[in-house]
Amino acid sequence: MTVDKMKKEELELLSNKDIANLILEESKKPLNTADLFKKIIKVLDLPNSTFENKIGDFYTSLSTDKRFILLEDGCWDLRTNHTSDKIIKSTVDDEDEEDEEIDLDNGDNLDTEEDDYSDNDEETYNDDDDDLKDLVVLDEDDMELEE
Repeated sequence: MTVDKMKKEELELLSNKDIANLILEESKKPLNTADLFKKIIKVLDLPNSTFENKIGDFYTSLSTDKRFILLEDGCWDLRTNHTSDKIIKSTVDDEDEEDEEIDLDNGDNLDTEEDDYSDNDEETYNDDDDDLKDLVVLDEDDMELEE
């Protein structure tokens, strides 16, 4: 059943997002926020002031709903109409970048000094709980409540 043929009482039970979903299913083409919201206002027979007062909330609700996707041209469409089956292919430029990285790692550096990090040079860390040596655990009976 199309949105135009639904009773107003049925439409009033739906959220604006649900009505937008039905409109996008029927139209089979993406719509911008303003056009989509104007169609909802028309279908629900709401006053024109609703557009100015609620367009921001409508945009936010579409943005947070995973059923909708905002396209590059600023139009909304159903996410089910768009797949993400894109395969990233490696290009010649990517291979050149990898080669450059490999060349840098071949030891062709001007600095020939090597840093000698041996285990003997490391500062030893004492993991004793020095901070907790003065800690005293009290039972509730040992504690005196101030009155």
